[in-house]
Amino acid sequence: MSQHPSLKTGGGTTAKRTVLKRFERVELLRKRGEFKEGGRITGLKKTKPEE
Repeated sequence: MSQHPSLKTGGGTTAKRTVLKRFERVELLRKRGEFKEGGRITGLKKTKPEE
């Protein structure tokens, strides 16, 4: 069975992600020194991805 053309991904262009996954946010906050070890992982601060 083949895939419908509207579901295929575009080959060359990739949009920059503006939303981070939770583990990426924790890692970024650790680098910045804003996340304490053993802290809550819910209700994290808003973060922008590094460029």
